[in-house]
Amino acid sequence: MLDESLLDTPEALSEADRRGLLRGAAEAGARVRTAARHAAEAGVNDLKPDGRPRAVLIAGPGAAATHVADLLGTLAGAGSPVTRLAPTGVAPAAGALRWELPGWAGSVDLLLIATPDGTEPGLSLLADQAYRRGCTVVAVAPGHTPLSEAVEGAHGLFVPLATAPYEQDTPITASAPGVLWALLTPLLAVLDRAGLLAAPPDTLEKIAGRLDHIAERCGPAIATYSNPAKTLAAELADALPVIWTEGTSAGPAGRRFAAALAELSGRPALVSELPEALAAHRTLLSGPLAAGADPDDFFRDRVEEPPALHARVVLLRDRPIGGLSAAPSARDLALSHDTPISELEPEAGGEIETLAELIAVTDFAAVYLALASGA
Repeated sequence: MLDESLLDTPEALSEADRRGLLRGAAEAGARVRTAARHAAEAGVNDLKPDGRPRAVLIAGPGAAATHVADLLGTLAGAGSPVTRLAPTGVAPAAGALRWELPGWAGSVDLLLIATPDGTEPGLSLLADQAYRRGCTVVAVAPGHTPLSEAVEGAHGLFVPLATAPYEQDTPITASAPGVLWALLTPLLAVLDRAGLLAAPPDTLEKIAGRLDHIAERCGPAIATYSNPAKTLAAELADALPVIWTEGTSAGPAGRRFAAALAELSGRPALVSELPEALAAHRTLLSGPLAAGADPDDFFRDRVEEPPALHARVVLLRDRPIGGLSAAPSARDLALSHDTPISELEPEAGGEIETLAELIAVTDFAAVYLALASGA
């Protein structure tokens, strides 16, 4: 059950935030600036690559590396394929995971390693394997870890992870907002130097500024009625989020939102891209999860029994209204099955800025939902 009164009590939110999630979301802009400074100090801005890499390989544990690979692959487009190397092992523990380069990887390829841990033996072995194959290696991880030593031994480029002091006393949450931006920012700078996307220092500063703006709009001191993240969290109480995305950049934002809901608040969510989502979820919205499919039982105990779980569509868009869009059809489909719909569309700006806004608002919403539901 969601405690909506908690959403408008900043002191209670702070007390409930034992994992530092809300603080991480609020400090996302500062984290981008710190990570960009770390990248510059490591020499990223001075790189002079000999042409584009044939392929970009990304390795790292858990949701953090998955989101980074998804975002970089979307932003880079088809210039050079971006592939995540999935780990193998018997458990999702640092000592149990192993990564392998594909057989074709060689001197014209780029290996990016992204981890908030840095103690994984498998990643150190991967860096050594890349060195023997001639791959260029760039890693973002905590400093003074086995991985930092392995990357330096492989003559790669190591960027220390931008961390906050309070994170040293709490377990790292892979879907936490601060972790994402600490890992992503230096790699954006690397791929900018490689010519795969446009993320020069001034663009990174625009991202930080957009994240600061969202933190002002969605912060804990802003009341629910004027706070888009708190409003979305309240709307998703006792609902199954059905996340539909439209536009290239909205896709990874939607997938990250679904993963954050699962990891931070324990909420299941479905995600699909328009227009395919209309066919993929049409039967779902016609079934028992539709809001009008199962009227509230008059005899249900309102105190002891939670309400039935019903779908709510969340539409994330990165296209301006008025262009070729499946959004009208999406609204018609949802409303024709009595399914409520929430919509988020960023303010105008560059592709990375608008993507950052979608991620920031949904990150805040996932955090508020987690705190207010006691997760």
